[in-house]
Order: sequence, then structure tokens, then C-alpha cells
Amino acid sequence: MLIYLIRHGQTDWNAEGRLQGQRDIPLNASGRRQAAGNGLALKSLLGETVADFDFVASPLGRARETMEITRRAMGLDPSAYRTDDRLVEISFGDWEGHTLAELREIAPDRVAERARSKWNFIPPGEAAESYEILCWRIGSWLGSISRPTVCISHGGVIRTAFRLHGMAEEEAANTPIHQDRLIRIDETGMNWI
Repeated sequence: MLIYLIRHGQTDWNAEGRLQGQRDIPLNASGRRQAAGNGLALKSLLGETVADFDFVASPLGRARETMEITRRAMGLDPSAYRTDDRLVEISFGDWEGHTLAELREIAPDRVAERARSKWNFIPPGEAAESYEILCWRIGSWLGSISRPTVCISHGGVIRTAFRLHGMAEEEAANTPIHQDRLIRIDETGMNWI
């Protein structure tokens, strides 16, 4: 198994520290530059093997836009990729659109609860998920991969991939997830490039 896993480029909500979850927020100018830079890095890494790779993205707009910019920077048809619903970001339920500072004012007890056990915490609201719940669908996706893959998704997805590859829960929940770097997953594990 060989996967290059990439977080979508920055959005204004990322820059503001807002929980995006499954809200469809577009990339900002910085995010577009990050996507192009990741495309140039991938072009160098994949070289002549690029035709061997499947390209898949989360269906959310920020991941699709990142994929299209990345593929364009690689000299590839920007639209020649597929999406997979399992790769959508974790749902933060009613907390989507808020910063943690705002939530500390609204629901200080719940924010403190999240701080004690971020991995297993489920925010309020219909369809909200914990990282543990997200692991179920990301594990299913990882198990379905049958060829080398380039995947563009979200920070929560990458956190669960770290956990599924042996990282402790709280470390996976709190590790910074970069938007301007690639992660290589192979038989040796997961490593930032």
C-alpha cells in the first residue's frame, strides 16, 4: 500500500480558528498557493509512476479545489479524479462555525470535557462525531484501497489515519496537521514529507 495523503489548503475559517467540519468553506489565496506547492512536490515524487496512481478527494469543495489545483500543478487534467463520501471531514455538529474561544463563552463545561478527552468527545448536535467514530469510515476507506493513491481530505481524516497506524489517541487528536506538506503511508508507516 502506498498513499500520499494531503490536507486541503487553508480557508479563511482555518485562519480564524473556526471549526469547519462538514461546512463547505472555499480555499483562500494562501490555500491555493499551498495546493500548487503540494502539486509540484508530488510531481517530483511520482515522476513517471504518476499513471499508476488513483486520485481521490473528499467531496467537500475545499478538498476538490485543492485536488484540481494540485493536479494542474502536476501537469495533469484537473478534473480526472474521483471523490469518496467516506473522506468527508468529521462533523462538529452545532459547533461548526464557532471558534473555541466563542464556545468557551457559550458552553464552558462542554469545552472542558472536550479538553479532557478530545479523541472520544462528541459535540452537541445531530450527526456530530468523535474522532473515534470517524475512524470507522476512514478504516473502511483505507481497507478498500487496491492501488497506489493520492488522497486529498481533511485534518480529522489525517488524525484518524495516524491513530489507525498506531499513534496514541490523544497524540493523534492534538498533533498539528499541516496544509503545506504531504504524508506518505507505506509498509513502514506514516511519515511527513
